[in-house]
Amino acid sequence: MQIIPSAVHRFGLYDVSVDKPPLSGVAVFGVPVSPAVLTKALPELEPYAESLECSRFVLLDECPANSESWFLARCHAELLASGVRGVVSFADPVPRRTASGTLIMPGHCGRIYQATNGIYAGRATARTIKLLPDGTVLNDRAAQKVRRQEQGHQYVEARLIALGAPVPRAGCDPAVWLREALTAIGARTVRHRGAHRFIFPLGRNRRQRARIKIGIDARPPHPRRPDLEPAAL
Repeated sequence: MQIIPSAVHRFGLYDVSVDKPPLSGVAVFGVPVSPAVLTKALPELEPYAESLECSRFVLLDECPANSESWFLARCHAELLASGVRGVVSFADPVPRRTASGTLIMPGHCGRIYQATNGIYAGRATARTIKLLPDGTVLNDRAAQKVRRQEQGHQYVEARLIALGAPVPRAGCDPAVWLREALTAIGARTVRHRGAHRFIFPLGRNRRQRARIKIGIDARPPHPRRPDLEPAAL
């Protein structure tokens, strides 16, 4: 499981062709780790109000063709109606495997964002990430919650304990415990070249969208394939 960032708007896609329509897709738009994620890309929009990050966008494989673009367009229309004028989306191109070698994420180039006229604005900052045995990533914000014992640290600690980390001892230094826990479960340190970034100015027509200042130059060509799998450092 992964921590869901602070969500401002949540949307669900349902298959209404059957009785008791099942949830077939989810989109979450919210607050990124830093306001600079938004202000760098959309400098004239108020972050968290007029601009948001697409933090989750996922559909089931059995959804019919073009479901992604249809769903994303509907989400953008709802956001615009609520006063949002711009969205920043990221596609993670780095494949991820579990410790046993099972591929859980093949790496994405943002093809749905390309197909829906997202402005490709290059890669986000390269960084080093902690890859957990189940193939998920312990991001910097989650690690910070443990070190500083901020709200949500219990969830992160429980997640690591479920993977085999020892239970924290009373009075132990949280930063020391986190370091030892990651060693105990065999977390891997890998280099990430940066996610692909796409910017969506929102408006009822092309003229309104063109009025929104983009703070990062478009950087074609669009990415066409995932990155190679990184080796552990």
